[in-house]
Amino acid sequence: MSADITLVNLNMLFIRYGEQVERELHVPLGCLYLTRALEQAGFDVDFRDYQTSKADDPFDMEEFLTFLAEAPAASQAEPAPVIGLSCMANLLPFSLLAMRAIRRRWPDRRVILGGVGSKSVEDLILRRFPWVEIICRGEGEITAPHLLRTLKDGGDLAGVPGISWRGPDGQPRHNPERPRITDLDSIGFPAWEKIDLPIYAGYGMMTSRGCPYPCTFCSVAPVWNLESYSRSAENIVAEMVELHRRAGVDMFLFQDEFFVSGKRQVMDFCRRLTESGLDVRWKAFGRVNLIDEDMMHAMADCGCVELRFGIESGSDRVLDIIRKGFSAADVLDLLPRAIPLFPRVDAFYVWGFPFETMDDFNQSLFQMVSLRMMGARILPSLLCLLPQTEIYRQLAGKVSLEFCPWLLPEFVFTGHEIARGSTVQIPARHEEYFRLIQDHPDVFPGFFHVDLAGNVLPKLELLTQLGFYTVPDQPAGAETESCGAHSPRIAAQI
Repeated sequence: MSADITLVNLNMLFIRYGEQVERELHVPLGCLYLTRALEQAGFDVDFRDYQTSKADDPFDMEEFLTFLAEAPAASQAEPAPVIGLSCMANLLPFSLLAMRAIRRRWPDRRVILGGVGSKSVEDLILRRFPWVEIICRGEGEITAPHLLRTLKDGGDLAGVPGISWRGPDGQPRHNPERPRITDLDSIGFPAWEKIDLPIYAGYGMMTSRGCPYPCTFCSVAPVWNLESYSRSAENIVAEMVELHRRAGVDMFLFQDEFFVSGKRQVMDFCRRLTESGLDVRWKAFGRVNLIDEDMMHAMADCGCVELRFGIESGSDRVLDIIRKGFSAADVLDLLPRAIPLFPRVDAFYVWGFPFETMDDFNQSLFQMVSLRMMGARILPSLLCLLPQTEIYRQLAGKVSLEFCPWLLPEFVFTGHEIARGSTVQIPARHEEYFRLIQDHPDVFPGFFHVDLAGNVLPKLELLTQLGFYTVPDQPAGAETESCGAHSPRIAAQI
């Protein structure tokens, strides 16, 4: 049976450390939710996870086209009449070039770009890259079946909410937003049967979608328009039971940043997980102003082995500017109580804010060192100016964006570059790729900096001196606390 759509996951953890490569497979949740919704709507889906490519260099375009044409696990060799690509911001440039390559190889295919990578730059993409025809915005579980039915029937794309597309005159069209899905329990479980579950190292789960907090640097909450909806505890535990039954999964990472949305929800989840009898461990994000000691005890008692906090700054002035919603004193009250309860407590910090003075930054450093001495793991990330963030909108057109070929924010590591300590090297074979980025700073602002010499580099030097980043000549694989966008190994024993 010929598939209606070939859906390709392009999100991957592929990092080059000197001569070594770290490849870690994480279950492609978004694509598998979408696959389930399409199949429930009656479509046949040929799902392919590009993470599983065995190519030494998966960013060689011929390797990608070969994967698309000959993937042995697929239900068919040639891709379906409609091809959908899903990516995050770090691989948006590669995804755009992949779409061009697909159109050249299979000019009769309809190619759709999905995922959060194109958020807020849909119009620019459609104007700059003529081979891009359709971009899906927001949640896809309802939009994708509607769009695919319209394409199959030769209908008018103007009637599909939640997409941006190129009209007959070549000009971008942006259809109205589709309302959010408020009942997350109504979404079918991911289509795990489409993948070989045991080969994946990370088993992420989604307990909620969206966050109502307007942190100005955050790229996640704007994707959901600052609206948050949560699954029921019963539904979350049911999925954990199913994953444990199917693949023996005994470690879960709750990937959403609003797991701790309220005490009642957390306590109900802990109670239901305990009642299920599952002997599992799990990791989650907390929020300093929403969690208390009762909740932390309940979480630790039912298997939480890692609690992660987005601290961002040790300066009250910066916390106020970025609208974080708590103070430095709140951090120093809560985290010392959390550290003894969990095998691991992570504290994430963002550095490089252009309004962050050296005094502000030194306050962050003092807090980071203090918490590290107490036993927390400190995870700093260089500010990433993704286009949907409030801070980027505030700065756009007012400051110069600087590209540094040896320093990229962790959130946009692509796998093309080679990490050498705190710096990166761009191989000659990928120079064209990064020229694309440099030619379109307003499409890919996350790869750029504000005031490299006066703001970023002095702070990097201090972070390196204090051991939060490795020095350039440190051996590949040497221990460092900086992990940025990439989750620590979920399968590691704690």
